[in-house]
Amino acid sequence: MPGDRVGRAANLKAISSRCNERGPLTALLFPVSESTPYRGRSSLDLPCGHGGPAVRARVRAQPEDFIVREWLGFPADGAGDHWLLRVRKRGANTQWVARQLGRLANIHPRDVGYAGLKDRHAVTEQAFTVPARSAVGDAWVGVRGEGFEVLSAERHRRKLKRGALRANDFEIVLRDVSGDVAVLEGRLATIAQDGVPNYFGPQRFGHDGGNLELARHWFASGEAPRDRMQRSFALSAARAFLFNAVLERRIADATWSRLQPGDVANLDGSGSVFTVESVDETLAARCAILDIHPTGPLWGTGELASRGTVAALEKSVMECHASLAHGLGAADLEQERRALRLRVADLRWSREGSDVRLCFRLSRGAFATAVLHELVEGTFVDGEED
Repeated sequence: MPGDRVGRAANLKAISSRCNERGPLTALLFPVSESTPYRGRSSLDLPCGHGGPAVRARVRAQPEDFIVREWLGFPADGAGDHWLLRVRKRGANTQWVARQLGRLANIHPRDVGYAGLKDRHAVTEQAFTVPARSAVGDAWVGVRGEGFEVLSAERHRRKLKRGALRANDFEIVLRDVSGDVAVLEGRLATIAQDGVPNYFGPQRFGHDGGNLELARHWFASGEAPRDRMQRSFALSAARAFLFNAVLERRIADATWSRLQPGDVANLDGSGSVFTVESVDETLAARCAILDIHPTGPLWGTGELASRGTVAALEKSVMECHASLAHGLGAADLEQERRALRLRVADLRWSREGSDVRLCFRLSRGAFATAVLHELVEGTFVDGEED
């Protein structure tokens, strides 16, 4: 709203000298001070990497407009003490489905494995593992419950662990697209070539920002949530907030997609990283073709891996959000790195009347909303984890 923009500009002027020694911020991430609680809003106002959104459209008008297919990157072993299940769910929470599988199998929910959380407001296909000793035995195919159905079952040696997947394939329909579709198609071509800022999407912060608020309360009061999953969500939200804040600064500096001396580079599609002492022609060329990416911190204990002006920028962002940074350190999380840029692989699109259908693949841990943010106005809206 206009009043919000006026207040936002005034806050920017007041804190820019303290929180952005290297130049003015083009946009602030969420609230401008730690005393201002996070609240969900129609847009999180995070800057785009390629200019403003290209069009307006309806996203997720129905669950079938947002299809996600998990790609583990490995086949079932064909033998072992577990069943590897392929499950289709619609409008259902991953953890809820895991509990239902456990109930049907007469096992504890913690014995049900899955590689990652998938969108609730979508149609998704993902893998779960259950022990072969379960009450269902070998009759898993066709088992269904509210919002889910087991499509296939194969024997497997190991319980699935979180993060044990390679990528996710997305099929998304944008309904009632308005604006210049030629601009949209040009933006899609740019994204296919140059990638997008690798933001954590609003899902990470929970309904009305509740996960981040939980972290703020925890760190201010010293009262940790009793529930282990709530603690995990709160810590993840705090880390995501700080990472997004660093990424926003790099977008303001036009360095989110370019290596700088002192950067920690990530090899695309892997967890491999290395420190960049200087940027030579070879490194610049590899970065240009998305073979490597600059990274930002997932905050925790220990020394930053970055150096020089890159480390100074990251530390200045942490100083602006000191209670979150200190809280993460006190939680004894180790420093990690995440790519600032996201490759959007196998990007295809087609026009269907007033609608546009998008298909693409993202590496694990990436958010499709980060892609849609570059395309559709108001994509970063309030969401829930899974």
